[in-house]
Amino acid sequence: MDTILVTGCAGFIGSHVCVLLLSKGYQVIGVDNFDPFYARSVKERNLEAFRDHPRFSFYDMDITEGLEEVKEKNILAVIHLAAKAGVRPSIEDPAGYIKANITGTQKVHEFMLERSIRKLVFASSSSVYGNNEKKPFGEDDNVDNPISPYAFTKKAGELMNYTFHHLYDADVINLRFFTVYGPGQRPDLAIHKFVKNIANDKPVVLFGDGSTARDYTYIDDTVSGIFNALQFCLKNTGLYTTVNLGNNKPVKLKDLVDAIYTGMGKTKNIVYDAMQPGDVEITFADITKARDLFGYKPATDLATGIGKFIDWFITVGKEKKVNME
Repeated sequence: MDTILVTGCAGFIGSHVCVLLLSKGYQVIGVDNFDPFYARSVKERNLEAFRDHPRFSFYDMDITEGLEEVKEKNILAVIHLAAKAGVRPSIEDPAGYIKANITGTQKVHEFMLERSIRKLVFASSSSVYGNNEKKPFGEDDNVDNPISPYAFTKKAGELMNYTFHHLYDADVINLRFFTVYGPGQRPDLAIHKFVKNIANDKPVVLFGDGSTARDYTYIDDTVSGIFNALQFCLKNTGLYTTVNLGNNKPVKLKDLVDAIYTGMGKTKNIVYDAMQPGDVEITFADITKARDLFGYKPATDLATGIGKFIDWFITVGKEKKVNME
């Protein structure tokens, strides 16, 4: 049975990836260290859907200390999602981001070499583009001007992967994610924060004038892209490539908030504040390459995706099983 190792398996994206892999018949090894960036209970809930699955095994461990504890053999590929995420927190703790995202990736490479694993799907980020002037963002655009420690650690990961590919004939796909949202989204992200505030009749705080825009991508579309990228990686040799996984439809912040208020049937209550360091004006993915390589085709519009997130948030709140902070 084909076995895939997923780092960051208890996180937002990682848990959805595990569910899909298990549904496709794979044996899945999950690794996560429950980083205290947000409540452990959130990640524990993410694991509930598959932790007891007969084809899933879990290791509570920090990848920066190495992955020697993983005992399973014949691992076909690694999907490396584990990382410290977030632009603003990285400005407060650049050393922590360097350790988790750069040292952690090096430890994944070491593990792969020790086990003769030569297939890697890596989670990069649209943050590497910085304030890119060309729209939409293409994979061949210059990304030499990251504006946050988070962004430079993700670019560093891509460069490390190239060296790994070059020296050891590893097949690598770097996937640049664009503002992924949906059920289970991290509590520090904007959509989650906005819905929480509106549900509690608190104002929504917008940084800037609301004109900044993001290429919001629904979780199911991102995860299907990850799975298709994995299949492409498994079928090809001599592979090193970088691919955008976005929605190709940037939405202004003020329009996003309007959609959330409409979806929740609430009256707008908005407070404006200054733009935050590290924030970019827009993200906008050219997804032509993903479509051409492995048939990537995002299918969830913003209103539908926001509605699904609101339904999830309300359900979780009623169950009172998760600390939503």
